[in-house]
Amino acid sequence: MKKSDLDAEQFDRFVNFGRRALLGCGVGLGAVAAAEMLGMTRALGKAAAPASGASVSGLADKGTLGAGQFPGKAKRVIALHMMGAPSQVDTFEYKPALWQMHGQELPASVKGSARVSAMSSSQSSFTVMKPLTEFRQYGQSGRWISDLMPYTGQIADDLTFIHSLHTEHVNHEPASIFIHTGFQLPGRPAMGAWVNYGLGTDNANLPSFVVMKSQGVGGGVAANVNMWSAGFLPSHFQGVEFRPGTDPVLHVSSPDGLTRALRREQLDAIDEMSKIQYGLSGDPEIMSKIAQYEMAYKMQASVPEVADISDEPQYILDMYGPDVHRPGSFARNALLARRLAERDVKFVQLIHVGWDSHALIARLHPPECKLVDQAQAALVADLKQRGLLDDTLVTWGGEFGRTCYAQGGINELSGRDHHGGNFTMWMAGGGLKPGIAYGKTDDFSYNVVENPVSLHDLHATMLHLLGIDHKTLTYHYQGRDFRLTDVFGEVISSILA
Repeated sequence: MKKSDLDAEQFDRFVNFGRRALLGCGVGLGAVAAAEMLGMTRALGKAAAPASGASVSGLADKGTLGAGQFPGKAKRVIALHMMGAPSQVDTFEYKPALWQMHGQELPASVKGSARVSAMSSSQSSFTVMKPLTEFRQYGQSGRWISDLMPYTGQIADDLTFIHSLHTEHVNHEPASIFIHTGFQLPGRPAMGAWVNYGLGTDNANLPSFVVMKSQGVGGGVAANVNMWSAGFLPSHFQGVEFRPGTDPVLHVSSPDGLTRALRREQLDAIDEMSKIQYGLSGDPEIMSKIAQYEMAYKMQASVPEVADISDEPQYILDMYGPDVHRPGSFARNALLARRLAERDVKFVQLIHVGWDSHALIARLHPPECKLVDQAQAALVADLKQRGLLDDTLVTWGGEFGRTCYAQGGINELSGRDHHGGNFTMWMAGGGLKPGIAYGKTDDFSYNVVENPVSLHDLHATMLHLLGIDHKTLTYHYQGRDFRLTDVFGEVISSILA
């Protein structure tokens, strides 16, 4: 670094922050390496430096929109993704015709020429298969819900069902990326990252966007970072994954022998170096790195506290079911989601993998439903009893639906194939009309016949409930403005309270 690369004030700061100060503050060679990673040893071109005394650590506190563009009914989101795609006709969409037509060929007029998966296209027949169990009506709303989901039935009057969602994607990876990012290829920001970017955080000691995964009894494509990535947004907006156990976030805990005071000195030293380098390069990723370092320091205290459920009363643990005692289970993650919501974490994403039932659906779907049914109902009820449901939006659904016909014919090995033509999602709280169903499909749950809802419409509605106009939350990248809903999406006004 030459003196000509810096203005006089920057050069004095760099000289005064010399080698002796660097090594004497307890930072040691680790900070020298960090300085190298931050590019401090080379000048990348001049840019405006942060204002004197400005911190690079609190970048996402307010977000680019501050409190939102208009008063939103929801302050936070808990998104429950059932990855692998639950069967809507075996859970939440009651179709008596499937019992009547069981074993018969799906009419060609119903099947039509819509896109199907490669597995279905190789079938010679499409035999209608009845639901796995009976359905019954619940609550004053009279919602029809499968016997596989009895606990969810108990909260039916708090739920808003959408039966007319559809997607053009019939393979797990692009469909799952699409439902999280609004685009089928990796590289776009997830919705949680967009919300983080737009609204910032209400808790400076925890990430604004948290992700937790659980594994069910079935298979399916594994969840991956593309579903909670920041994409082209600055990297500190991406989701932070909480893993099972007492140390949920990787690389946050200090190694043995490194005290918290010494860690603070390290961060102060790196922060000082980053200010100098940012003054030279203007690279926003430098500031993102420092924001992440600072958040990691705060999480050393905040994450163990939120992950420790020993202070929960027994009746709450009983609500979520026996699986709540198993770290990494959906039940434990649901309880942690409520604890994060209490602490004003803006976006919590739970991904439960295991719903991909191309075969043995009668053997796999019932235990899969049991793994989530009690806990998801407890989550909604728990939020409600604490006064949090009114301003917390909870969503539940897969990346697409499943066929009303059997894959491989009707036998003990039968399954259901992927189906993008329609699928069901339920939502709760956050400014929605409870106890209603929106959208309608044909008698076979194969085609939408009333009020179709695209995933762009879903995203636009979720952002609206948070006080965001989806058309104006944009980020300029590679010469154009991008948004979560691309150039599509309409708010589903009929489901708003």
